[in-house]
Amino acid sequence: MSAITIVYYAMSIEANAAYSVAFAAAGMKWARVSWASYSRCSPWPPWTRTPLCAAMAVHGGSGGAQTAMSGCYTSPLYNTVVGLGLYLSLADGGPHHLAPFVVPADAAAYEACVVKVRTLINKKDKIEFVGVGARFGPKIESKEKQSNWTNLLLADTSDCCTPPKEKVAGDILLVERGHCTFTTKARVAESAGASAIIIINDKQELYKMVCETNETNLDISIPAVLLPKDAGSSLERSLSSGEVLVELYSPDRPLVDTAEVFLWLMAVGTILCASYWSAWSAREADIEQEKLLKDGHEVPPNFEAGGSSGMVEINMASAILFVVIASCFLITLYKKMSHWFVELLVVIFCIGGVEGLQTCLVGLLSMSRRFKPAAESFVKVPFFGAVSYLTLAVCPFCIVFAVLWGVYRRLSYAWIGQDILGITLIVTVIQIVRIPNLKVGSALLSCAFLYDVFWVFISKMIFHESVMIVVARGDKTDEDGVPMLLKIPRMFDPWGGYSIIGFGDILLPGLLVAFALRYDWAAKKTLQSGYFLWSMVAYGSGLLITYVALNLMDGHGQPALLYIVPFTIGTFIALGMKRGELRNLWTKGQPERVCTHMHTHPSPKDSPVAVSSTS
Repeated sequence: MSAITIVYYAMSIEANAAYSVAFAAAGMKWARVSWASYSRCSPWPPWTRTPLCAAMAVHGGSGGAQTAMSGCYTSPLYNTVVGLGLYLSLADGGPHHLAPFVVPADAAAYEACVVKVRTLINKKDKIEFVGVGARFGPKIESKEKQSNWTNLLLADTSDCCTPPKEKVAGDILLVERGHCTFTTKARVAESAGASAIIIINDKQELYKMVCETNETNLDISIPAVLLPKDAGSSLERSLSSGEVLVELYSPDRPLVDTAEVFLWLMAVGTILCASYWSAWSAREADIEQEKLLKDGHEVPPNFEAGGSSGMVEINMASAILFVVIASCFLITLYKKMSHWFVELLVVIFCIGGVEGLQTCLVGLLSMSRRFKPAAESFVKVPFFGAVSYLTLAVCPFCIVFAVLWGVYRRLSYAWIGQDILGITLIVTVIQIVRIPNLKVGSALLSCAFLYDVFWVFISKMIFHESVMIVVARGDKTDEDGVPMLLKIPRMFDPWGGYSIIGFGDILLPGLLVAFALRYDWAAKKTLQSGYFLWSMVAYGSGLLITYVALNLMDGHGQPALLYIVPFTIGTFIALGMKRGELRNLWTKGQPERVCTHMHTHPSPKDSPVAVSSTS
């Protein structure tokens, strides 16, 4: 795991020991920080120690090297031990500049300071870069309209560790990283008359610019911005070709991400539609069996299988084997991630998307009287068997749709096609694959729970990065993530990007929710007295808490199943115990029903009353 400095203030000797053991087990560098050690930059009163440590932990940022913890700080959902071990320590990885946190006089400085650097070359070409603002100096303007275009000047001393030979008349200095501290560069640039300083990092990665431990009196009044190596090289080339103007501003992110709201609605709506389709198919199959039995056909009722040969039931072995197969697939993606491998995944996704899209379209169109005859008329097709005329008519459209998405998937609006193919694929799988009882459903979701937690958090200790997040983002390719997820662009976020959710976070809980609705309809339960409504509420709440945690953890990826699984399984088990139906839900998965079409003959041991009632 990448080196991480854990800065904390423990409230007792016992807490010190517990934290030290936990940090040592995770292979982290740690240091106990007393009140004196973090009061050197600002005279905070003693009662602010705990909220300061919590603020330092929450606002660590994506490139933060330090995570601060307090002995009395707890995670929003878990107790101190869970919050200590998993979230605040493992959510921060990657390359870091290990420098101690120093509390500035202005508490607002703890907010993540990502800066947009807009450039105007020869008053024509506009290029935008993204850098990191310093933790010292003035706050950078947040609104673009209120920021000013300023001339960019390359410092005659490349690293600005020594005063430049000529004075700078309010220009922005462009300097290299060098070997002196960030604060030294800022002081030198300010004394030379610069209005701001842009530092080119010697690496592609960025890290936070903070004051040193021995610096107590900082009086820097110009902003400092750190740019990655390639961005700085581009600016140096632009300066050699003409005049370059620079505009610095740091727009605020919206408090509520509308993309996450739509993604939540999309996930909940997908499970809702898939569950009703699954329950409707099961009821239609049961009705068909009832008709056959009434007509005198010798067909024994098979309530557990749902009466449909086209359905696939998950058993305990396959539920447990899921985590092994999924882990092997994920590690293969991680190790073999390349352009050709992503292309293979796109082809596989398109094939599944064609199947899902045509299944959903045929299901919807067959509900209409106009298309019902075509849906009920079949023709034999080589390798495919009997196929309805409606399927043959819809299939070309689905193939063209998937192919067009695959070819133009890098366009800005291609996410719409990916979401359509993904949603229809999830709905089709939930309609076909079924959980027979609560025991199998609990085993499946518990394995998925462990899978998610391990590959998001614990894998960082082995691979030095979160395998799940790296694969989901497609970091090792030129693709904008792998296609096995739903995504929506952050349209109202000035920093752009996408909000994403994996197929498994919808599909696996959806199987349990669909089981709940099938059970309710078979038991003739009302919406309020059944399990489906409360399962949907539990899933929606778990997913909502996931997004809350995502924002609390400063955008670090969160395993949705970590929250969804306890909510859904816990609700199911609690309601089953309260209603006295848990044993039946756990083993049979079907309500107790008596078949009126099966006539049995009494045995000699039966009582006379029983014999007379059946003869």
